[in-house]
Amino acid sequence: MNHRPRKVALIGWGAIGRVVGGALAAGEVPGADLAGIVDNRPLGDAVPAPQLTVEQALAACDLVVEAAGQGVVREWGEAVLASGTDLLVASTGALTDEDLAKRLLATGPGRVYFTGGAVGGLDLLQAVRAMGPLGEVTLTTTKLPATLEQPWMDEETLARLRTATAPVEVMSGTARDVPARFPRSTNVAASVALATGDLDAVRVRVVADPAAAHTSHVIEASGPHGSYRFEVRHLPDAANPATSQVVPYAVLRSLATLAGRRGQIL
Repeated sequence: MNHRPRKVALIGWGAIGRVVGGALAAGEVPGADLAGIVDNRPLGDAVPAPQLTVEQALAACDLVVEAAGQGVVREWGEAVLASGTDLLVASTGALTDEDLAKRLLATGPGRVYFTGGAVGGLDLLQAVRAMGPLGEVTLTTTKLPATLEQPWMDEETLARLRTATAPVEVMSGTARDVPARFPRSTNVAASVALATGDLDAVRVRVVADPAAAHTSHVIEASGPHGSYRFEVRHLPDAANPATSQVVPYAVLRSLATLAGRRGQIL
């Protein structure tokens, strides 16, 4: 049976969007065509598809890929789904707003999907969760200090980050609290909570390490059916060190699944 190719609109032409859009335009995702790009800056002729408004994108496509941050999910997520267009979310940190998460899951006829981004093991955690709740889940994220600086930080905290000579804990809390304070750096925390089903049960530590050549995420989980530990270490993206190089390729893998590529591990 021949399936109609997915017409994809990409929101965001940054470190993630450029890789995803370039691959789509080059035909590297069979069954998916790049219909347009949405960005709040004029992009000129440097992009491989027409620059569109969100409204134009919804008229031209059947799948929107968000690669521009949590604010886009909050502002446009429900409108995308209500139009009948599917939505693939990269900025899962937006889901720490439980009201928004419930609205996105309840809105249709479009369907919402989430990419795992820079971390693995989420499929297994979802399977384990089906057997019963996990008793304890922790995530430790370690990044370069400069990538963790935030506007809300006071001078003392910023000085501690900038003068650190060893790993420094910047914040600890739940997956509800931490992504809201580090919106560009901790989507992984929200993704882990999405997999395990409880924002408050996931304990998160954010660590700044001046010697961190790689961004690392360590997930540990345990429950009555077993214990699990996943550790990933990624090179930061050169254009945006707050994210890992692998993230756009995780988005592309999700796109390939939605486009019907055979042989995918689900």
